[in-house]
Amino acid sequence: MVLRLLQAQAELLPPSDRNRSPSPWRCAVVVSNKVSKRSVRRNRLRRLLHAHLLRQAPTGTHPLWLLLSLKPEAAATAEPRLLEECTHLLRKAGLLHEPGSPP
Repeated sequence: MVLRLLQAQAELLPPSDRNRSPSPWRCAVVVSNKVSKRSVRRNRLRRLLHAHLLRQAPTGTHPLWLLLSLKPEAAATAEPRLLEECTHLLRKAGLLHEPGSPP
């Protein structure tokens, strides 16, 4: 799994979205055909990771855009392990606090 971050740039959003209050982050999850040839499996992984990202509480105040890209071996990985790796990447990027540490 690969996580890429970019500072949000409002001018790149559609005009209808520019005036909305910015969410702490916008997320895109990429699951290619190399991960699984079955679209049902790819969509399930995408929904799983989107839901996991929405449950996370971001610590930064600056809006970010996140791109989460799965590697081909992700199809054989158990779902709890994928979620654990996603959380680890968010912590490593400084977007989540370590459990037990002050915010």
